[in-house]
Amino acid sequence: MIYTCTLNPAIDYFLQVDHFKAGELNHVKADRKMPGGKGINVSRVLKHLGLTSKCLGFIGGFTGEFITGKLAEEGIEADFVPVDGDTRINVKLKSDTETEINGVAPQITDAQLDALFAKLAKLTDKDILVLSGSVPATLPVTIYKDMIEKVSGSGVKVIADTSGEAFKKVVTAKPFLVKPNHHELGEYFGVTVESFDDVKKYGKKLVDGGIEHVIVSMGGKGAIYIDKDEYLFAPPAKGELKNSVGAGDSLVGGFLSEYAVNGNFRQAFRKGAASGSATAFSVDLCTKEKVEEVLPQITVTNI
Repeated sequence: MIYTCTLNPAIDYFLQVDHFKAGELNHVKADRKMPGGKGINVSRVLKHLGLTSKCLGFIGGFTGEFITGKLAEEGIEADFVPVDGDTRINVKLKSDTETEINGVAPQITDAQLDALFAKLAKLTDKDILVLSGSVPATLPVTIYKDMIEKVSGSGVKVIADTSGEAFKKVVTAKPFLVKPNHHELGEYFGVTVESFDDVKKYGKKLVDGGIEHVIVSMGGKGAIYIDKDEYLFAPPAKGELKNSVGAGDSLVGGFLSEYAVNGNFRQAFRKGAASGSATAFSVDLCTKEKVEEVLPQITVTNI
């Protein structure tokens, strides 16, 4: 079973406003509300691509009910720990430019955190755990590291996709795979990472430090996969950019949709790259049909 853990889920509230003017009355042209959070995005992409997963994390209030209801409509199983406050709402304003306003996460008690760890204790070596997204302010920045250490004895394969101090702590726990973007990779090493050679150099340092697999997303430049034996490059597909939200999560979901079936990293990386591009070319997260449309453009090469 694939488990995704979203510690800081949200309702993503998308607003389309023509020529937004700050400090004035603006009229919304179109809006939509979606369950958000990086782990939830991964679960949704997996479902679109035909694989089941289970969502873990924290949920609360009327906003939490909206998220669990939407996931249920899509046939995605959730096993969240309930919290007392309301799950946050993130506003994503699309106008001449894009503006994001992220809401405040609810408080998480020690008892609620213990309840999540109790769920992790049941995982086995047949499971994959995706730890993805930001860490709520009420939890220690070491939380992902602590979770990896919690399951380390059971053989669970852990995929981590986070940033900042949380990423720095995660690296020390040596998860199975990490997926920073090139800016996050550079931030970790205190350098600027722009070129393919930069990505190869610093990505390999993570592998040499004990992380088995590294995928570095580079936005419009494509993505690079690194392990102890090789460097693989997946170019970006060509298409009309419609959505910048969730492309990295789609890469992870697409990767897992293939890896969980056949264990082939090259094929999984290709599927992940296609899924990321497919989401960028879609209003919502990628569909199976859109991924299959994009896939022929993605030729993975050794670099």
